[in-house]
Amino acid sequence: MTTNDILELRKAGNVEDAYEAARKLYATIKDYESSSVMFLTATDILKRRVDEGRNDEANRIFLALKRLISNTPGQNEWMQTTIKRCKTWIQQANNRDANIKPVPEHIKLGKWGEELAAAYLREKGYAILERDWHDCHKDIDIVAQQKDRIVFVEVKTRRNRDFIEPELAVNYNKQKNLRMAINHYVKSHRVNGPWRFDVITIVKRPGEIMPDINHTEDWSLI
Repeated sequence: MTTNDILELRKAGNVEDAYEAARKLYATIKDYESSSVMFLTATDILKRRVDEGRNDEANRIFLALKRLISNTPGQNEWMQTTIKRCKTWIQQANNRDANIKPVPEHIKLGKWGEELAAAYLREKGYAILERDWHDCHKDIDIVAQQKDRIVFVEVKTRRNRDFIEPELAVNYNKQKNLRMAINHYVKSHRVNGPWRFDVITIVKRPGEIMPDINHTEDWSLI
């Protein structure tokens, strides 16, 4: 994939895919063009990680950006300006974190499950378009694309199946809210092609190394 291809991905909003493609290109070619596109896509990801509250990862990307600048031939003022902006984002996020309450364990588990589900989908060839997309009080965990089809994904993560199967949490009220959120996304993003709704359940029992992942495609919404 060329730098122009990566920039087109970025322009289309596929920042995760653009970042991965830039990493692969930069691993083989370290000229000014590949360094610049690596810098741009890494900056996109840093901002996204800050917005997602994943500050540890954002900090690691920031340090990598600083190393990238020092190794970039012909670096110019825009890189220095951008790195200062990145530093401001991280400082603001750290300040917010200092004033918020600890995240409940079930929220942490849910976020972990969404990360795992997104990684699972990428391995299956999906492009991740959105994470935790919100419409007022309604949300969609993952919006992905498989070939020409948009896929809306609800992720349910549990520590066991003792009380209820995770699939059963996608109940009437949840489906009703998902239907409204998906309809709004389809209209606001002018989705004219085919789409479907999937459910991914993840069960991570204590002591188990690998979680149980179940992906149900084309789940029927009410």
